[in-house]
Amino acid sequence: MQKITTFLWFDTQAEEAAKFYCSIFKRSKILSVSGSDGKGHALGVRFSLEGQVYHALNGGPYFKFTPAISLFISCKGQKEVDYYWNKLLKGGKPSRCGWLTDKFGLSWQVVPTALGECLEGKDKAGSARAMAAMMKMVKLDVKKLKAAYKG
Repeated sequence: MQKITTFLWFDTQAEEAAKFYCSIFKRSKILSVSGSDGKGHALGVRFSLEGQVYHALNGGPYFKFTPAISLFISCKGQKEVDYYWNKLLKGGKPSRCGWLTDKFGLSWQVVPTALGECLEGKDKAGSARAMAAMMKMVKLDVKKLKAAYKG
């Protein structure tokens, strides 16, 4: 059993959001739908994405998501970055440095593992160049990050 679970507060879109996220991630599923918010929506939805369990609640309009909390997706390469970026961005807004906000207001970081390799590499000047290159990007570009690292 997972000890710590991310809990997401929605106004009325908990089930819609869970279905949207499950349509994007390959190893995902709705685990349960419970209760009613009295307006025709489920009160709670439990779902998993890539083995990680989340709880979504229709709690009303009192709280909104902010970029202060985001979900981080570690991507093997550009193809995976492009896939998640394009899917999650539908109806949402791009930010910068690999961040986007989806149509429900939840922030995501879509990040290739190559970024960590560049930023944590032995060449400190290369790491600084890769960081500078990343700061100018909206969606992260693996080739440009690696080229900046190499100089």
